[in-house]
Amino acid sequence: MNLQNYYYYFKSAIPPKICDEIIKFGLEQKSQIALTGIVKDDDNPTEEEIKELSSLRKSDVVWMDAAWIYKEIHPYIETANAEAGWNFDWDFSEACQFTIYEKNQYYGWHYDSAPEPYDDPNNLNRHGKIRKLSVTISLSDESEYEGGDFEFDFRNHFKDDKFNKFLELDKTVHSVPEIRPKGSIVVFPSFVWHRVKPVTSGTRYSLVIWNLGKPFR
Repeated sequence: MNLQNYYYYFKSAIPPKICDEIIKFGLEQKSQIALTGIVKDDDNPTEEEIKELSSLRKSDVVWMDAAWIYKEIHPYIETANAEAGWNFDWDFSEACQFTIYEKNQYYGWHYDSAPEPYDDPNNLNRHGKIRKLSVTISLSDESEYEGGDFEFDFRNHFKDDKFNKFLELDKTVHSVPEIRPKGSIVVFPSFVWHRVKPVTSGTRYSLVIWNLGKPFR
């Protein structure tokens, strides 16, 4: 799919008070190690899967499904979808992923969509749908951590060493410093490659939301 815009951002959009409330809410929950699609059973990852996982991702997450958070974020998703010219049909947001990046934690190059739609007949909100729009919200003040830059790469193919978190790609990597300030939001199609570079000091808190719809035609 050819795109005119690969992402759309809102700088310092969410008030600091709301960001702090999300952080407080997230830290009150029990966190878990962040996983990816390479783990077949989230409750019982194998040693081999954990080893492979560490080459791609290292962070802790909390899953949150609070209506007040969606109410705050959804208008920005709708605006970005229209203003960027995507106009994707979507109708459901998955649980929010509150992510904690401590020193030396990261998320290597990846994209959020899957090859096939969800096969989940017991959950009609997801069944037969795909991730279409991804959203990342910066919850921390940029003075509270170093490193942890959010970057895009606009490739459309795999590499053999796709799980190398330090892989440099064919095209110029595109950093988005405008989304470092607290409360900033970036919205992008879920098939666009992106990463979070290692945090070198402090703690970076973020919130990720994936938004689903019927497969593209």
